[in-house]
Amino acid sequence: MMDVTINGCRLNVEVFGPEDGPVLIAHHGGGGIGSLAEPKSTFGTLADRFRVIVFDSRGCGLSEGIPPYSHAQWAADVDELRKWAGAEKVVVAGGSYGGFIALEYAVRYPEHVSAVLLRDTSADGTNLELAFENARNQDRVEINWEHFDRYWSGNVRSDAELKALWAELIPLYDYEYDEAKSTAAVEAGIYRHESHNACFQENFPTYDVKPLLPGLTVPVLVTVGRGDWVTPVSASETIAALVPDSELVIFEKSGHSPQVEEREKFQQVIRDFLDRTVPAGAAVD
Repeated sequence: MMDVTINGCRLNVEVFGPEDGPVLIAHHGGGGIGSLAEPKSTFGTLADRFRVIVFDSRGCGLSEGIPPYSHAQWAADVDELRKWAGAEKVVVAGGSYGGFIALEYAVRYPEHVSAVLLRDTSADGTNLELAFENARNQDRVEINWEHFDRYWSGNVRSDAELKALWAELIPLYDYEYDEAKSTAAVEAGIYRHESHNACFQENFPTYDVKPLLPGLTVPVLVTVGRGDWVTPVSASETIAALVPDSELVIFEKSGHSPQVEEREKFQQVIRDFLDRTVPAGAAVD
């Protein structure tokens, strides 16, 4: 791990792979509950060929918390990381909330993108309406709706409360619920309620990149778990339908995290896609 100052904010960054390899920058999901741990596990395997960069975004994980916590700022931080890495073009990857930022980066900085990897994400905020409906219709866990609404409206009062609210929600996420595994995941997390609140108060209500997706000219891989309750298959189908050069892969025995639940297949899918779309030795200045 290293500290890198990006746009005036100290970020926690890890880099893997050959210095002359094409650069892949992966953005974690979760907003204020996310960290580089997930993209490190998911994309670190590509370090045999790629220069893989993972990081805690500003206000998340172990990085410094300097507002604004906006999609524009988070995307600008990705671009500054690209410059720091010395790459003219990068593969940008992101799952869940990180997928929002990957898409924002791709449409804001298209000249610097060689390919996009998306996992269980959405091109606008309508997935939350579907998520609320899916939550009402499930019988896995009894939901405290006051807590549920506070989490998704970004009205969390402390880091400790964010952790407690996340512990109530996490049973909804996996295809097959494993209480011990979910409890361990909650305990391993780093919770930052200010950036979480900004995600859902300030960013998500106006997030909509759909009109810009037909203009994306790079290859885009769209992956999603069949049982994903929060960014359902329909959200990924919308992205794939709008992006001219897209591939959609649905993981039939996964919820929100096929990169974990069907890891071997997921790894094969992303590697096959990159082998076809990003030639070895490309994308470094």
